[in-house]
Amino acid sequence: MALILPKNYRQKLTPETTEVAIKLIKQYFQKALSEALDLRRVTAPLFVLSGTGLNDDLNGVERAVSFPVKALGDRRAEVVHSLAKWKRVKLGAYGIAPRYGLYTDMNAIRADEELDNLHSLYVDQWDWEQTINPADRNLDYLKTTVRKIYGALKATERMVYEQFPHITPRLPEEITFIHSQELLEKYPGMSRGQRENEAARRYGAVFLIGIGNPLSDGEPHDGRAPDYDDWSSENEDGYRGLNGDILLWDSVLGRSVEISSMGIRVDREALMRQLRIRCCEERATLEFHRRLLAGELPDSIGGGIGQSRLCMFMLQKAHIGEVQASIWPQEQIEACRRAGIELL
Repeated sequence: MALILPKNYRQKLTPETTEVAIKLIKQYFQKALSEALDLRRVTAPLFVLSGTGLNDDLNGVERAVSFPVKALGDRRAEVVHSLAKWKRVKLGAYGIAPRYGLYTDMNAIRADEELDNLHSLYVDQWDWEQTINPADRNLDYLKTTVRKIYGALKATERMVYEQFPHITPRLPEEITFIHSQELLEKYPGMSRGQRENEAARRYGAVFLIGIGNPLSDGEPHDGRAPDYDDWSSENEDGYRGLNGDILLWDSVLGRSVEISSMGIRVDREALMRQLRIRCCEERATLEFHRRLLAGELPDSIGGGIGQSRLCMFMLQKAHIGEVQASIWPQEQIEACRRAGIELL
């Protein structure tokens, strides 16, 4: 997206106070999230070995930052894009019971990212995963989980208000659920991004279901890798998909902000179906995929929640660079400075 420079933008906190607020938000939210979903914290890798299938392929076109490992005969490792599949392996390794799970701090480098108000080379998020029963692979369990996460978001927003009363809450009382096919039918003449903006503007907070499966116009609402979220199984509403994105309306930027991508994970049938849809059935021979197809990994639900995006939204900032240190094009730095946006 193009860089957004809000008119008459004023920082509500100085950079020094912003640093204090960032710490408060991160400490508070991860505690609220872990209590809501019964998660325990684990340590996560910054990189994984190439060729194992563990790394997240995102939309399937982003290049992972990689390097040779001398001690392993120059076998290549790659910086994670996210930990979507790694977490599921850990659930099995730790024998975590159904309805309990884990979360971790995930740090990544996405070198192909287009840099703007919401996108940075540096990605920091809470990656979480919860073991579920096979019977939990349904839309009702997905929605229940989303509501619990939204409750943690609301509580965090309230905490920020109590600490900084001039930052008034913006989130609605409840989150609204919409399927991406419904959104297409409601706004057929709009682009995907425009549809998201309209839904977020109208409802304030939306969970958009079914990200990855082709819609009635032949295209998916957005890309999603075929081997973690289940975006192709038919759900109880008659649509396809047991995954989605949490979108919030950001009144500072005047657009929707995706704060989380999450979903019920693929089982054996969904994995093979989605590999066929994406014409990448050869992945079935990779270590992660072989273990899943062999029934060695538990059923699960999981996702990622952007730490910097959450802080940016809660503190009503205009640019993600106001809450994290990263690298930006010089022209973007100068444009932000002229607009009163001070990047860290």
